[in-house]
Amino acid sequence: MTEPSKQVAFIGIGKMGLPMSQLVAKAGFGVFAFDQSAARLSEAREHGIAVATSPAEAVNGRAVVITSLPDDAALRAVMLGPTGLIGAMAPKAVLIETSTVSAEASAEVDAAAQARGIAYLRAPVSGNASIVHTGALSCFVSGPRDAFESAKPLFASFTRAQTYLGASEEARYAKLAVNLMIAVSAAMMAESLALARKGGIGWQDILKVLDESAVASPMVKYKTAPLRSRDFVSSFSCKQMAKDLDLILGAGHAVGVPLQLAAQVRETYGALVAQGDGETDFIATVKHLERLSGLAEPKL
Repeated sequence: MTEPSKQVAFIGIGKMGLPMSQLVAKAGFGVFAFDQSAARLSEAREHGIAVATSPAEAVNGRAVVITSLPDDAALRAVMLGPTGLIGAMAPKAVLIETSTVSAEASAEVDAAAQARGIAYLRAPVSGNASIVHTGALSCFVSGPRDAFESAKPLFASFTRAQTYLGASEEARYAKLAVNLMIAVSAAMMAESLALARKGGIGWQDILKVLDESAVASPMVKYKTAPLRSRDFVSSFSCKQMAKDLDLILGAGHAVGVPLQLAAQVRETYGALVAQGDGETDFIATVKHLERLSGLAEPKL
């Protein structure tokens, strides 16, 4: 029997949530999961995760609740209101929320959590579904410092690094700041590659140039690998990036930071979604610039 302090509810077991919950269970925590999707619940069972019939059942008596949700609307729907998760949680429990959401929606959750005596940790994870199972995710954390310190062993079960940033919504801004750089980098790579190809450089040659240049960041190397074989299967989709850029632009407006590059790149992703590439990987900016430049598929 797992001791009460190691009983964890996991709400949202999709592409990110399921492998994270498996890592938590593997580390010796008792995991009880819930998702709105019957298919996901079935998959969780197949992977040995205990599942609940409702969010309230999942969180009942659990010292810690971890959530992995798609957006602001889901966050509010799951957490708030008379049938919300926070109302079903035990006072003094810890809520760890791992999604990419706005600071505004997160602050609403914080107010509800404080009213119930629940310690709310904003802990958006950085990484994608292709690496979750390896434990290579990192996370940014803000909220009550003592709750973070006590939850460190749990964080270590599904992330390789955790950066504590403050007592409020700092982690939300950190995640949006990182995703802004990723989005702009993808647009930058697309323009660079199209320019090089128009200049007569072969596809594999320009990818090698980028890999061996001063701009060969982890982000660049992460994407030159699938680009060598023109693999655009999504690790993080154009549709998801458009959603995150909307959050980024909203945050910029709220705090008075002009995000001109973000606005331009958001339109690029809007075009990709409109052209039917919404579920394609976000590096499909490359295909978008090729279309605009009149470039055919390169020879591999």
